[in-house]
This record gives sequence, C-alpha cells and structure tokens, in this order.
Amino acid sequence: MVESVGLALVKLPDVLNRLKPDIMIVHGDRFDALALATSAALMNIRILHIEGGEVSGTIDDSIRHAITKLAHYHVCCTRSAEQHLISMCEDHDRILLAGCPSYDKLLSAKNKDYMSIIRMWLGDDVKSKDYIVALQHPVTTDIKHSIKMFELTLDALISFNKRTLVLFPNIDAGSKEMVRVMRKKGIEHHPNFRAVKHVPFDQFIQLVAHAGCMIGNSSCGVREVGAFGTPVINLGTRQIGRETGENVLHVRDADTQDKILQALHLQFGKQYPCSKIYGDGNAVPRILKFLKSIDLQEPLQKKFCFPPVKENISQDIDHILETLSALAVDLGGTNLRVAIVSMKGEIVKKYTQFNPKTYEERINLILQMCVEAAAEAVKLNCRILGVGISTGGRVNPREGIVLHSTKLIQEWNSVDLRTPLSDTLHLPVWVDNDGNCAALAERKFGQGKGLENFVTLITGTEVEVDKSLELQSKERLPFLFVFSDTRTAGTALGLGVVNILHTMNPSLVILSGVLASHYIHIVKDVIRQQALSSVQDVDVVVSDLADPALLGAASMVLDYTTRRIY
Repeated sequence: MVESVGLALVKLPDVLNRLKPDIMIVHGDRFDALALATSAALMNIRILHIEGGEVSGTIDDSIRHAITKLAHYHVCCTRSAEQHLISMCEDHDRILLAGCPSYDKLLSAKNKDYMSIIRMWLGDDVKSKDYIVALQHPVTTDIKHSIKMFELTLDALISFNKRTLVLFPNIDAGSKEMVRVMRKKGIEHHPNFRAVKHVPFDQFIQLVAHAGCMIGNSSCGVREVGAFGTPVINLGTRQIGRETGENVLHVRDADTQDKILQALHLQFGKQYPCSKIYGDGNAVPRILKFLKSIDLQEPLQKKFCFPPVKENISQDIDHILETLSALAVDLGGTNLRVAIVSMKGEIVKKYTQFNPKTYEERINLILQMCVEAAAEAVKLNCRILGVGISTGGRVNPREGIVLHSTKLIQEWNSVDLRTPLSDTLHLPVWVDNDGNCAALAERKFGQGKGLENFVTLITGTEVEVDKSLELQSKERLPFLFVFSDTRTAGTALGLGVVNILHTMNPSLVILSGVLASHYIHIVKDVIRQQALSSVQDVDVVVSDLADPALLGAASMVLDYTTRRIY
C-alpha cells in the first residue's frame, strides 16, 4: 500500500500536467484515491470528493477523512455523512447530499435473464435464493485476527453446505495470507465453491440481488446490497460505523465457527424490504447539476466553518418514529410472562398466563405469547430487536439451553429455548438465569447503572434459613411474617453480604425481591457490627425496579443490539 501510494505520487504530476483538469473527481476511501487527491491539492486543482463523511472502520476512515480535508467540494450519500462533514468544519454550501451514485444503477437494474448469469458463475443446478456470495477483506489494523476470522468463515460455509461464490480479497496488507487460507482449505477445488478474482459489475448486481445471503466484511454488503433486500451477515469491525438497513445482521465478535454458522441459519433465504438509506436512484443528475454550478473563478483557498450540527433524520422508512424494543420472557414457577420492553426500560405491554405443568404445553404457550406480542409490537410501532428469556435454575447462556430448572418448573431440564423461538420469530434469542437477569436489569435500568461493579442479591418468597423464616398463607390471607424469624433470616443474609464485601469489595449492594425491604435495616446493622471498617461505608439499597426479571431479559437484547447485532 505504501509503495503504491509513493509510486503514484511520482507519476501523477506528469499525468495531471498533461490533462490540466478544471475539477478532479475523487471517489471513496482507497489508498490510490488518497494519492490522487494529494497530487491534485498540491497542484492547485479543485477536488470534488464523493462518499466523504462516512464512518466504517480500519485505516479507511483515516484515508477518507484525509481526502475530505484536501477536497474543495463534497458529495455525500447519507444525512449522517453530511452532518459529519459539517462537524469537520467543511463549508455547508459546498456539500451536496445526493445519495450513492451506484444506487442509480442498482435501482434501475432489471435483467429477466438473471438465471443465465447465476448458472455461468455457479453452475447449471443452482437456483435463485439458494446460494451464497462471500466477500471478505483483511482488516489492516488487525491483520492476524482478520485472517483467523476468514478461516472460521470458510469453515462455517463448508459446514453450511450451500453453493458459494467466493471472491478473492482486495490487495490490502494481509490479502496474501487470506489467499493462502483459501488454498489450504482447497476452496478453489471444492465442489460447493467457486473462487473468482473479479466479476463484472452488471453481473455482480444480479448475483447479489438473487443470492440467499451475502457474508463477509465488504462495504458492498452494508451499502449496495440493501437495494435488493438480500440478507447480509456483516463480520467483524471493518464496517462497524456504517449505517445499515434491516437486512444486515452484525456478528461483531466472529470468533467461533458456531457463531457464524448460527448467523447463516438465521439469515439464509430471507427477503427484506428494499432499503434506501444510501440513495434513491437519482444521485447522478444531482451531481451533474452541482458540478455545473461550481464557479471556477472563485478563490481556490478553502474556508473552514463551525456551523451547528443539524438534526440527524433517518432516511430509512423502516426507522421513522419506531421504538427500538425487545421481547422479554419471564418463566416463573406460577406465571409465564411476556412483555414488550423499550430501549428506555418502559414496559409497553405485558402478557401473563399460568405456567403449564408439561414441557409441550409450556413451549407452545411461550411461542404463542411471543408471536402475539410481536404482532402487537408492529401495531404499537415498536421494532423488536430480539428475544430475552429469564428462567429459574441452571442455564447455558452460550447455547440458550436450560440445564436444570427449579422444582417449581416441572419437565424443564435440558431444554433448548433458543432454537424454536429463533426459528419461529426469525430473531436472535438470549437466555439466562433469573438471578443474573435481575442483576443485568439493575445495570441497565436500575441503581447499578453507570457503576463499574456492584452486587445484586435476590430474595424470594420461599427463602429458608435454618427454617427460621417461614411464610404462611392460609385461606388466601396475606403472608404473615414472624418478626423474630425475619430478624434471624436478615442476620444470616447480612453475614453473607459481609463475606461478599470482604472478598469482592463492590461499590454498591442492591437487595432485590419481595423481602428486600424487610431485610435492608437488619443487613445494614450486621455490616456495621461485623464488617471491616474499610467496607462499612458501602451503600446497601433496595431495588426500585418493579419487574427485574423482565427488564433483565430485555437488557440482554438491548445491550447487544443497536440495530441487529448478534
């Protein structure tokens, strides 16, 4: 890359001296574009930069912003990119929000004979929407990790067992190592793969438009492919700052084959609405009009401005006025609850049913309630990002499996909750223990918000400490508490808190559950009497969350999902 830029800087002055252009149009964020912009700027040639102001990742950001500072005029694709250019002190009068020029071609592309293109590149037996396009490049700021991720991607594609068109990576640093990985795995000779170095743009459009899925880290996946609604799996951080449509599923930490494979199962074969975040098909006429309006007699020297940042308004119809939300499920011993929870922690709507006694009835009821809630979310203008489940007992969160449930939830051991919900709702699903969910709720919505460390203790209605605390209910009368038993139980709980303070030294202790308010003063007394002086000042508070299990389940979705991040 460095040598290429250096050689270009040596040769370009002669070329530009012969051409003597009035305006130099520079596109994108590649290193060769940087060489051209540098040469033109140093030779006092006006520069029009297309696609500036965007944020992606890796070295491309630095190159793109460097070209922005060299350019005199700017054509950007999105409202956010326009705001970034203004924030970078560029003159608003010299910025045009036109959309992406490639969308003019994409949105007008109609080819009834697209099957002949598919067969030419993938074979005669391949059907539309039944193949994958893979395009992955090295991340120049983390080459080692990007090579490992590429290896995992190929392993996942081999395991997924669908016909795949693999394009060779670009020529950035690390590309040779990625090609070695392809050859080591025999991709060029594998019956399910076709490895190619180049596909003509007109044909590439048809291939991605009719693919069952596109996978990789190319900007093409998060930008151009949205015009067709083709499902995309965006791997890693190379496009981490890009605006994306609903068709893009992000796998930020693509560090296991299973994670990539899970994403393939979630995305393959779907069809999403056309996204016009990056353009409406009329960019070229706008750019031509903008070019004709440039006064070549005005001073060449750039003027930098400090205007206020304009309000960021989404251009994607799917996102206008929608409330980002999660479906939260709470599996209790008595009741089964499902709620729509907003990003702010507001329970928009809640459903409650008695928890059935058998596995089959319970799983069917969960699916029924979630489907009903998802349908209601559309009416309420809530966009569901995923499903979070809180359940009692031991849980394997990585696999979404309940290993062993509490005694109150019968027939609930070795239960895979993720698969049926994900298959039914086509959404990512997270599962965790109800105690962990209560702590997660405090971290996102409660008194633990913003703290580096704290401890949450959950008290229930069936706590026994040497049988000293007994909750009695006769003839549906309210629970009766025996003060001395509460004191004994609270003292035992306080001693447990003291041990936690001595070993973990948290900055806050939160008591959650129906008995928390009865224990708080007793626990504080025990801390004053038994704890070391260095931890006696730690705050102990009662949770102010009404539904910690539901909020914690929702937080698993909302914390890991900005748009659709799996």
